[in-house]
Parts: sequence; structure tokens; C-alpha cells
Amino acid sequence: MSSLDADQYSDRDKKEDVHILHSMGYAQELERRMSRFSNFAISFSIICILSGGINSLAQATSGAGGAAIGYGWPLGCLISGVFALAMAQIASAYPTAGGLYHWGSILGNRFTGWVTAWLNLLGLVTVLGAINTGTWGFFAGSIAPWFDIATDTTTSAGFRNQIVFVAAITFVQALINHFGIRLTAKLTDFSGYLIFATAIVLTVVLLFGVKTWDIQRLFTFTNYSGLPEGDAPIWPKGDNIWYIFALGLLLPIYTITGYDASAHTSEETQKAAHSVPAGIVSSVWWSFLFGYLMLCAFVLAIPDMNEAAKQGWNVFFWTMDSATHPKVAQALYIAIFVAQFLCGLATVTSVSRMIFAFARDGGLPASGLLSKVSPAHRTPVAAIWTGSTLAVLFVWGASLVTIAGSSAYTIVVSCTVIFLFISFTIPIALGMLVYGTSKWPKPGPWNMGGFLFRIVAFLSVVAMVAIFLIGIQPPNDWALYITVGFLVLTAIVWIAFENKRFQGPPIGDMIAKRQRDIREAEKAVGEI
Repeated sequence: MSSLDADQYSDRDKKEDVHILHSMGYAQELERRMSRFSNFAISFSIICILSGGINSLAQATSGAGGAAIGYGWPLGCLISGVFALAMAQIASAYPTAGGLYHWGSILGNRFTGWVTAWLNLLGLVTVLGAINTGTWGFFAGSIAPWFDIATDTTTSAGFRNQIVFVAAITFVQALINHFGIRLTAKLTDFSGYLIFATAIVLTVVLLFGVKTWDIQRLFTFTNYSGLPEGDAPIWPKGDNIWYIFALGLLLPIYTITGYDASAHTSEETQKAAHSVPAGIVSSVWWSFLFGYLMLCAFVLAIPDMNEAAKQGWNVFFWTMDSATHPKVAQALYIAIFVAQFLCGLATVTSVSRMIFAFARDGGLPASGLLSKVSPAHRTPVAAIWTGSTLAVLFVWGASLVTIAGSSAYTIVVSCTVIFLFISFTIPIALGMLVYGTSKWPKPGPWNMGGFLFRIVAFLSVVAMVAIFLIGIQPPNDWALYITVGFLVLTAIVWIAFENKRFQGPPIGDMIAKRQRDIREAEKAVGEI
């Protein structure tokens, strides 16, 4: 997790990074300004235990109770961790922007790369919308009351405020990204330190607010499904506690994602073959550790677990009101809000690099525009603004639609995690099958060995099945139909159109033929 200072990045290191990129048929158009710590920080910022770890608390407290944290958080983080280990092994061998798409192509074929790209892209766009909507939810429960801002989204004023808020912060996040990776990296570096510091302070404050040191509640299973009583319980009433516990695993699994950002920014990272896999793995590890300490302190600070379950999505603010002084809580709310904003900022970076990488190989409409890099800022400007705009449109459009009595926004966000993890699983499964063959003849410098990699890859496939089964349970059962429908539509589009048109990333002789284009592209942005 140590910082890689600029003076440690020699000309030899840079030549090695560029050589690897050229060997895969791509130009060094983006600017390598991200240190090892910066690469870690961008994934750590997207994971952001102060975002998902707080906004999703009700999935545990209104589910299986304290055990959903005590046992569930480590288990869920372990599930995400096996994906991270497998992805780190591949990222070290193939450190390119939009990594998953490239891995899916080179370890499989044009089709597997294309499907991986679309799943990851849709997941990232909707995740960006969900993160900034979650930031609105936190803002509505913490800071908005200071200014008497309408926050009830069932009213026209509250709904309008939500959309304006999401659009405004997304615009600022895109603007910062527009002006270069140097500024973005500095802010995500700051975000990494801010998350560490705020999580520690929040943990200490909550522990000071503990009324009764009931450690056992962290490991006590209680079925709170069906609560809060009323029209919208977190989980429908169920009798099987293990089923309810499994649903609660969505708290850590939904939170510990986004570490693919380290791979997406490979072409902007110094010593990428070493730094990127380290960023992927360390972001998951530190998120698990600090998240667990913070969430355990939160459970201990809850005055009454039964009352907490009845609070539903308001459980965090309800507990904070009991555990600490209002002024202390307000200071923490500001820090958490800033961290959540920077989480969205890092996600804009991730989604834009995915768009850029896919468009660079002609995978998207208007690929020529979306793959263009600004010579002044060395950023894919059109990709940044396109991804940000699509995220806002998703939040606005999906919030207006209701499916079977539930908001389409909620249902699609459930699909988002499924899409993301499928996009993780495809290249991992392919890597498991072709490791050591002509498709993947040798690993990168970050290497756990073929035997261990295959075990981790197999566990990732098993974990994907579990995530899919959990993710389509009520009240998210419509996620099954949306996921299957999307896959069917994808197959139709591929067979009817893309199979004949899409060429995929350069391979073999195509790489040699592109060397002249590579030089021209690098001249255009001032790299050479």
C-alpha cells in the first residue's frame, strides 16, 4: 500500500510499461500519472465502506440481525476476495485499460470479449447512477434537513431535488475527470486517506456510545425479515434463517466491488504489471478489515436490535442519534458525504476507461469519437461525458418506471451486481481453462502459480452461481427475467450484427500492422 513516488519511476520502468502496451497493439495515449498508491486508492474509493457499508446496513439489521455482520461481512468479503485474487493474476499479465474486455477477448475470442465488455459497461454505468443516488439518500438523511430541503421522493419536489442533485454531482465528477488524471489521482489519493481516517473516527465514536457491551449480538441469528412493518420491508417475511442470512450477504458483496477500477486505469499506472494486481487485492483486504471494525462497532452501539430492525433504511441515522452528540455526528456526516462524492468521482474514471477501451476496438456506436483522447488533458473526454450522462439518464428514467409494484431502478440495480460479477467471471473462467497454453503462455510478475490460480478461479465460478441465486430472490425476483432477457438480446445482436462487424482487439499480425498507427496516435497527444 506504499506510495510509488515519481522519482522511483525511471525511464526504464516507463519503457517497460509502454513496451507491454505496444506488444498488445495499443498506443500510450493516456498519461501515466498514477502511483501504486493511486491505483489502490481508486479501487478503495469505489468500494468505499463509507458508502455501500453504510447505505446498505438495513440488509443486515432487518435481515439476520447482528450475525449478518459478525459472520456475514467476513464471508461476503471472502467471496469478493477470490474474484480479486483471480483478476490480479490476469491483470499482471495483461495490464490494459478496460482490462476485463481485453482479458475476455485474448483468453477467449471476439464473442466472449464483446459480451464481457457489454456486461461490465452496463454494470459500471448503473453502478455510477446507484452510487450517486446512494449519496443523495445519505445527504437526504443527514445534511438536507439543515437547509430544509424536500427529500421525500414520493413528492414531485423531492423527486426533482433527487434528480437535480444526482445530475449536479455527476457533472462535477465528470468535469474533474475531464481535466486530467493528475487531479483525479490526487483527489482519489485524498479519498483513500479520508476513508481510513473517517472509518477509524466513526468506529471510536460508536464504541464510546455503546450502552451495553453485548458482544454476543454480533454472532446471534435473529429473523427480522418482514420488518419494518408497512408497505416496504427490506426483505419479505421468510421462515428459513439461513435463507435470510444468505440475502444479507448482499451487504458485503454489493459493497466490496469496483476493484476492477485498478485494471481499467492500467494504462495510467506506473509499473502497471506490478501495481495493478497489488491495487486490486489490497483494496479488498483493507476494505474488509476497516469495514469489519466499523460495522462491528455499529452493531454494538445499537441501543436495541429489535427497534433497529424496525428502522429499515434509516437504521444508521437512528443509531447515530443514540450513540453520539449531534455536533460530532454532523462532522462525521460531512466527511462521509465527501467520501461518497469521491467514490462517484472514481467510478466516472472507471466507466470512462471502459468506454474508451471498448470504443478503441470499434465495439460501440460512434467509436471514433468515444476513443478520442484530448491532447491537452490526456483524457478520453467524450467517454467521460457519455458515461456520466448515461448514468444520470438511467437514474431519472428507471425511477419513473414501476415493475410489479417495485421501482425499476431498484430492480435494475440488483441486476447491476449480477452483470458486474458475470463480467468478472467470464475472463476468470477462460483463464482457468487456457492458463499455460498458447493463449496465456506465461504469467505476469504478480503470480500465485498455476495450481493456486485454478483453485481460486474455480471458487470464483462457484461464487458467481451463489451471487446469481441470491441476487434474484424476492423482492428482486424480476432481476432473473431482466438478466435472462438481456443475455438473449445480446445473443441476437451478436448473431445478427456484431459477429460480422466487430473485430475485437488486435492479435497476431494485426499488432505488427498497427505499430505505425500507434506512433501517430502517440505523436497526436504529445507522448513522443
